[in-house]
Amino acid sequence: MKVIISKDKQELGRRAAAEGAALIQRAIEKKGEANIVLATGASQFEMLSNLVKAGYVDWPRVRAFHLDEYVAMPESHPASFRRYLRERVLAYVPIGEFYPINAETDPEAEVRRISEIIRLHPIDVAFVGIGENGHMAFNDPPADFETEAPYLIVNLDEACRRQQIGEGWFKRLEDVPTRAVSMSIKQVMKSEWVICSVPDLRKAQAVKNCLEGPVSPMAPSSCLQKHERALVFLDRDSASLLTKFK
Repeated sequence: MKVIISKDKQELGRRAAAEGAALIQRAIEKKGEANIVLATGASQFEMLSNLVKAGYVDWPRVRAFHLDEYVAMPESHPASFRRYLRERVLAYVPIGEFYPINAETDPEAEVRRISEIIRLHPIDVAFVGIGENGHMAFNDPPADFETEAPYLIVNLDEACRRQQIGEGWFKRLEDVPTRAVSMSIKQVMKSEWVICSVPDLRKAQAVKNCLEGPVSPMAPSSCLQKHERALVFLDRDSASLLTKFK
């Protein structure tokens, strides 16, 4: 794991996107295609806005997977993550294949479907974030560090659900779904490279817990400490409590 600290979230987004785009194109040049995982949420705004401007990436040779999605969430809902990716990524670049998670009606069947597909396509670059409770994807603490399942159905804790209100996706706690389909911790860790973008002061304690604390299911993103090719991009705010990486 390597930590890169930028002066603000705009610089963070540029640097994370530049590194991610270069890794995607490198995979394409090496094997003719690239398999990636795309994250959503407010932490990815700046990174994605820069990533889609990387004109040298051969996007039709990219196969993109979806990190997580709420159970019973229609794509028409403003908080839908597959809607988010269509509006912020697919509307700008011609990605060759996109595999969104649709758990609107039958989440168990969707878990089986998307898991079967991703097993065939080892991930070159996974774009992720760190939640306010330390979650990775929607793996809230205590996260399952042992399952080999690529995707699973998870229960969302209150801290995670309140984060969604704070970011403006929902108005009330009761509006936030209590379950989601999420990529598992082990599946993320199988990625050759991980690009983790984490701006904002509200993430500072989670960043400290996950990057400087013990590797633990109670701090799910602490698993990144064990990934030799994980690049964690922070801004001054999210890095403000760190002592080892300054």
